[in-house]
Amino acid sequence: MMSNKNDRKMSGNKGEWSELYAFMKLLSQGRVYAANERVEKIKEVFYPILKIMREEQKGTVIDYVIDENEVKIKLQAKTIKTISRQDLDNQANKLLEEIAAHSSSFELEDIAKFANGIEITKIKAPSTDKTDISMQIEDTHTNYIRNVGFSIKSELGKAPTLLNAGRTTNFIYKITGITSKQAEEINRIDTDEKIKDRIKAINDMGGKLEYFDMNHKGFKRNLGMLDTSMPQMLGAIISYYYGESINKCTDLIKLVAERNPLNYEDSMFYEYKFKKLLCACALGMKPAKVWDGLEEANGGYIIVKADGELLAYHIYNRNCFEQYLLDNTAFDRGGTSKHKYMNIYEENGDMFIQLNLQIRFK
Repeated sequence: MMSNKNDRKMSGNKGEWSELYAFMKLLSQGRVYAANERVEKIKEVFYPILKIMREEQKGTVIDYVIDENEVKIKLQAKTIKTISRQDLDNQANKLLEEIAAHSSSFELEDIAKFANGIEITKIKAPSTDKTDISMQIEDTHTNYIRNVGFSIKSELGKAPTLLNAGRTTNFIYKITGITSKQAEEINRIDTDEKIKDRIKAINDMGGKLEYFDMNHKGFKRNLGMLDTSMPQMLGAIISYYYGESINKCTDLIKLVAERNPLNYEDSMFYEYKFKKLLCACALGMKPAKVWDGLEEANGGYIIVKADGELLAYHIYNRNCFEQYLLDNTAFDRGGTSKHKYMNIYEENGDMFIQLNLQIRFK
């Protein structure tokens, strides 16, 4: 065994505990089934799991190798402990009950003791990318054995974000049709629904918003990797979100397709391109980090459903995955003070305003 853990305490929110649940449940099952676009199991499509790799401490990888009815815990190819898959299943089911019974952050002493015993002292393994769990699976499409990373999204707790808000996700709009005095009046609006009321005031005074640029050149560059017109397309969609009080991605895509602000010859271009954006956000692209177009979560997504069922969107099932993302996300935004947006400002005689973007699961 490694060093004595002395039953270290473990605390986390529903989403974090869900990752530990997924880890134990996947080992007990030895496979994960694919999902269709409605997050339903595709019974005939599954991925056999050979082992799960966990780097709890940087530079130290522990392998959890499935061997018939047992899981062998290995460090540097040497077995340091063995545990039955049935025990893992029992503990996973107990954890699922606890997650359902709690809210916000909480500690679970018995679960922590069990986890410590299988060399886990943290609910969430350290990660600098989109990968929450790394597995070795048998690829039934190619018959190859592959190491792949999956991002885990849980339906057990608060809806997670797909694209986090920040100053990096501010879009700049040029405002025409209002005076400096009117801009000052609009900036003084500080109601409970300040964002909605300021947009309404701009419209009531005859002002018009037109996409101008993005606040963060790195994010603009990343969007350009997907499509050179992506900043303009997303800029138009964000303006509809703020102006029309529509937040569901499906509804916003219908609206932008109807209005066709980029004059595409086929309105289907909007949905196609937007799905690629959602997929990129899910699997690797971050606004502030230079993106090379590669997918960090190179396996796909694992969904922890509300009843504890685990389903996967593998990269081979990309069409279903993209439709799932479109159907289950909505636009959101961060705080105006924190992210420095919704104030009209003047530069070289022109009026501008910044609008913030966040995309969240609903």
